[in-house]
Amino acid sequence: MTDREVKMTDTALEVEKLREQEAVDEAEATRNEAGIAENTSAPKELQIDYQAKFKEAQDLYLRTHADFENAKKRLEKDKAMALEYAYEKIANDLLPVIDTLHAALKSAQQEGSEAVCQGLELTLQKMHEVLAKHGIECVECGLEFDPNLHNAIMQVQSDGQEEGQIVEVFQKGYKYKERLLRPAMVSIAKN
Repeated sequence: MTDREVKMTDTALEVEKLREQEAVDEAEATRNEAGIAENTSAPKELQIDYQAKFKEAQDLYLRTHADFENAKKRLEKDKAMALEYAYEKIANDLLPVIDTLHAALKSAQQEGSEAVCQGLELTLQKMHEVLAKHGIECVECGLEFDPNLHNAIMQVQSDGQEEGQIVEVFQKGYKYKERLLRPAMVSIAKN
């Protein structure tokens, strides 16, 4: 080989090496661009993930807040009910006193003591007025027996009344507003 051929071969080799180097550089550049694209997609995925977590947290907050508001309303309602029925305990304590007055009046009527009867009647009348003023009323004891308001302690033979009608009231029942404090103790007709 001549010098010229050697130089051309060397030059051809260099050119080929340069081309190979350019191909390698292009491949690296392509890989780098793909890596950059992957890196830019990763933050987008993270952003989407954070948005989903934010929405979950926001939903949880709204549900918790709604639960809190519902509990608050329930407590206010319970408090109002407690205040509305605050007299119930004292009313239950007064019922035996009223029963005693009724028994004394019945006894006085049988013995014929007119002055004692009038005094007891006035006392009972005033007591019932005070109780009515505060929402405590006697349970009505009409003709028909109502198991929600009356407690039948006995059944008696009665020709003048239909079966299930109230014959006699042994102890009056009382209710406070719409709550039954004590059912009336009655006897009912049986045929």
